[in-house]
Parts: sequence; structure tokens; C-alpha cells
Amino acid sequence: MTTPFSSTLRLTRRMAGLVAVAGLFAAGMTGAHAQAQLDSPLRIVVGYAPGGATDRVARIVGDKLAAKLGVPVVVDNKPGAGGRLAAQQVKNTPANQNVLMLANPAVMVVAPLVFKDNGYDAERDFVPVSHVNDYDFALAVSPTLPVRELSHLLAWMRANPGQANVGVPATGSLPHFFALMVGEKAKVQTQVIGYRGSAPLLNDLLGGQVPVAIDTSDVVLPQHEAGKLRILALSGAQRSPFAPKIPTFKEAGLDLAATGWNTFFAPATMPRDKVDKLSRLIHEVMQDPDTARRFKDALMTPVVSTQAQTAAMLKAYRAQWAPVVQKSGYQP
Repeated sequence: MTTPFSSTLRLTRRMAGLVAVAGLFAAGMTGAHAQAQLDSPLRIVVGYAPGGATDRVARIVGDKLAAKLGVPVVVDNKPGAGGRLAAQQVKNTPANQNVLMLANPAVMVVAPLVFKDNGYDAERDFVPVSHVNDYDFALAVSPTLPVRELSHLLAWMRANPGQANVGVPATGSLPHFFALMVGEKAKVQTQVIGYRGSAPLLNDLLGGQVPVAIDTSDVVLPQHEAGKLRILALSGAQRSPFAPKIPTFKEAGLDLAATGWNTFFAPATMPRDKVDKLSRLIHEVMQDPDTARRFKDALMTPVVSTQAQTAAMLKAYRAQWAPVVQKSGYQP
């Protein structure tokens, strides 16, 4: 028997169910909307002046990322202290701000090992987002030095220890420690001379003020191709597609290989769903053939990497370089 009370009870239950379903639907839509777009511009912080390799990478990826996010992406150059100033600032970013940092091993691997008060913890204060490119190191000689092979250079350096100076773009940079690796592997005493950037280093190399230099390959290759200096070896495990005639160090007789990279990091304050979204979108950007073309035009090797692959790369890289840096006894 149906009573007014039982009918009302059934109606109330149906309405409560509908309200619950509507609530779940609304919550799902809200979550989907939150993940679909960022609600304010994204800032990419680079710890170096405009025009360098890291800056160029940030602008290539940032241009593509803006189209996917639907918000402006701004590259914010914060030079100072070899990139550490940018890291110190980014680590304190409030959770509601959209900020990524593009950094290289000098900031995220070397600095934490050599500075007692670094101002940030590379592993605790940052979350890896996406590894986007690799680069080799090039060993180049001045045109005034009459050597054309690495073995000849090493013989000259052993015979002339007082002149065996190797210029690098910055003291404490990855080329600095790679120069130490070369000296140790070749059993050659070298004096590493740090410059204030690649431009003055190249000027002195071309002018013969320093006989040997180690810098990133994208900086040195154009001068090599123009015949203004000679690259004797590149540090990759395989020959560079940009310079297939130049041997690797291993091919040149020195069992040595090393690369550098640029990787996007988020401050640990950024919500996890936003980090995941940015990682996924950068992964998509790096799969774009036009992105690959722009990297190659800049003589840089693009990398397509997931967040998990990026984290694994960082772990392996720290394991490779920490002993080198610590053994060097380098003090800033």
C-alpha cells in the first residue's frame, strides 16, 4: 500500500541521489578544468644572460609550450653566481605561482658539491620535470699550435708542462671538471684557467693567448667550421651528427665520454598535478618535429624524456660526476 509518507520518502531518496551524482560530476568537471589549463602566465627562469645555450633552449620550448597551455610563457633571465642565484630565488616560489627553472649540471650537480652554503638543496627543493637536451664538450686548439691530433697535443703538453694551460668558460663549470678528467686520464698536469664566459675564452684561443680550450660543442663548432680553430675531439659516446668527421675522445685514444644537459625543474612547492601536467606537455613539445629542427639548427641535441626517465638520468649523472668533483678538491 502506497502512502503519502512512503511516496515522499522515495522522492527524497531519488533527489538525494541526483544531488550526489551532480556533485560528483561538478567535482570531476572542476578537476578536469583545473588540469586543462593554467590560469596565469608561466615563467621560465634561466640563471644566465640572454643569448647563451640554456637561454636558447628555454625560448625554443617556451614558444611551443605557450600554444599548448593557452597562456603566455615568459623567459626570465636571472644571471648571477653561476646560475645559483636563480635557484635560490625559484626554490621560495609560492605554490600558487607558475614557475619552472631550466638548469644545467653546474647548478644542480656541481654547485651542491662544492659550496658549503649553497642556498638551496638541489634534491629537496626541486622536482625534475623534463630533460630536454644534451650537449658534448669539445677540446679545441689555437691555430698557432701545430697539432692536428689529440695524441700529438698530449705529447706536446707533457713536453711543455709550463705551457699546458687549458681555458674553460667559467671556473667551477662542467667544462672545468671535464678538463680535469682529461688531464687525469691522460696523466698530464694541466693548469685550468677559468674565463668569464665563452666569448672571452674564444677570443684568447683564436689569438693564441691560451693554447687549448674546452667548451660546449655548440659554442666551438662554428669557429671550427670556419677554419679559425681546430677541434681535436668531442666528448660524446658516439660521433656528433653535427660534426661526423671529428673523432670522439675514445676514438682519439683517450677512454673518456661525458655530456651535459638542460632540464626543467619545478620548485617543490608546486602542486603535484601541475608538475605532472607541465611534464606531459613538455614531453609533447619535444616530440614535435619542428622543435627537433630548431634544436638541430642551434647545434644542440633534443631529448624526449618522461618525468621518470628524467629522474633516473639525474641519479645516474650524480653518481658519475660526484666522485670527479670531490676528488678534484676544488674550492670556490
